Amino acid sequence: MSQPDCVACRGAWPAPRLRIADCGLTVAYLHEDQFFEGWTVLVLKRHATELFHLTEEERRRLIEEVSAVGEVLSKQYRANKMNYELLGNQLPHIHWHVIPRRPNDPAPLEPVWRVAHQPVTLTEPQASEVAGRLRDLIRLQAGGRFFTGS
Repeated sequence: MSQPDCVACRGAWPAPRLRIADCGLTVAYLHEDQFFEGWTVLVLKRHATELFHLTEEERRRLIEEVSAVGEVLSKQYRANKMNYELLGNQLPHIHWHVIPRRPNDPAPLEPVWRVAHQPVTLTEPQASEVAGRLRDLIRLQAGGRFFTGS
């Protein structure tokens, strides 16, 4: 099911160049702003705006995918703590922000939304390299449980 006026359903967000991997129920993308290095967004493939709109099995699979990607990011970026955000106020389509918080974090007690910073945008080659590395690590972490490809 898709919603024609939803930017996620139309494929207009996130940018295709930031795609990491198809995780099964979701697709993982690098967040456009990499000030918090490794910031990843998992976007539900079908349109839904609330967790209670999902079946019990979809909710289980969703949290497994979020958890697996979080573990990969935590190891890859040596995170002190992982942040997980599911909001939907600005973009009403289920998508999880999975954000490594590192030792050099400028404001470790603040949510990322409240940290003033200049956005960091990766070049096309940088995004491709980071996405490829994370894709390989997610594939290994998933061990065939849900990962369906690139």
